[in-house]
Amino acid sequence: MANFRDILSNSSEELLKVFYMFGGDEFMADKAHRLDKIAKELRLRTEQLICAIGFNPNLGDLTEIIHLLGYSNIDELVKKRNEIFITDIYKKVSLDNILTIYNVIKDFPETLQVMQYLAEQRLKSIETKIEATVNSIIIEKYKAEIRSIYLDSIAGIDFAEKRLDKIDSGFRALLNEVTIITESRIIPAGDIFFRDTVLPEEKRKLLNKGLIPLELVHARLEDGTISPREKKMLQDYLSITRQNSA
Repeated sequence: MANFRDILSNSSEELLKVFYMFGGDEFMADKAHRLDKIAKELRLRTEQLICAIGFNPNLGDLTEIIHLLGYSNIDELVKKRNEIFITDIYKKVSLDNILTIYNVIKDFPETLQVMQYLAEQRLKSIETKIEATVNSIIIEKYKAEIRSIYLDSIAGIDFAEKRLDKIDSGFRALLNEVTIITESRIIPAGDIFFRDTVLPEEKRKLLNKGLIPLELVHARLEDGTISPREKKMLQDYLSITRQNSA
């Protein structure tokens, strides 16, 4: 039986072999429940099946399967796929499913371009949910998803720039996002270190990882416009560094 990854990544020929069994009257006669029945046979939730087919890089070749699932055309399926991906927060489509999607589509530029927009909208939904519930389980899953977005190269420089431009971003600090950005080599640590939008505690994490040379710390302190909080953090860091090297 095909699993989520198989449906997401297999060729049209391979998928036709999987879905041909659903062309009988048992499924075709009941259009209203056809999609749900097929998903159940595949041991998937309906939402999982829609995302697996919908994000398959060969979607343009899957017209026959799309009709079998009860959709009139690709656009109709894509609209539902996007809605589920943006609004479902680890309920119907699991974290593992989401990470699998990122891992599969990263090598397909056309799908990747669409995903960069969808991921941005999805993260807004997750952040709204976290603000409303402060759910620790969602937070941990969100951290794992953000890491995958950067390390699987779903995020490009424009995505990272938008995240870094947010002033006093508690979410960015919560996720240790600036460190992930530097690890993914999208934007150099030194560039991030000199940004006024990046919180002192975020910069301290870069310092603690040894990503910022001391000469850059001194150069930053020479900027008379930095906040008192950042100035104190940098001075404290230099003081501890001197003590440790004494």
